Amino acid sequence: MISRPTPSRHCAVEFQALPSRIGQVRRIVSAQLRYWKLDPLIDTAALGVTELLANVHRHTGEDKHCTVELVLLWDRLTVSVRDHDPRLPQVRSAGALATSGRGLALVAAVSDSWGMRAQRGGTGKVVWFTLPAPPAVRSANRTAQAVAG
Repeated sequence: MISRPTPSRHCAVEFQALPSRIGQVRRIVSAQLRYWKLDPLIDTAALGVTELLANVHRHTGEDKHCTVELVLLWDRLTVSVRDHDPRLPQVRSAGALATSGRGLALVAAVSDSWGMRAQRGGTGKVVWFTLPAPPAVRSANRTAQAVAG
């Protein structure tokens, strides 16, 4: 069987979801997206990952260890956060004056799609969102696909 090369990119960062580290991870995500020439996605991806990491910090037990993963596959960037707490997040409706509880609604509002899934064996969960790649990246990937085909 012949398989075509897939223009994909991958980056993963493991760390403790502590307030002092969340800013560092935002900078890492921003730098990686800049390196991949995905500058138009930086603000949205950084906002989304910040919300997901804040949830890990607030809602998991003592184990704040998590992994942030960026995957660019053809025309879509997927940002995911994996932690060791098997409880899936609850999407809540926050009131107009609420000071918290809007994180997942914000992620849903700024992304193309989002979701969550439990890890096998109850070892944790993954919460993810996707963003469309900028037109220049989609065009370059279509060209790479045509050359490979």
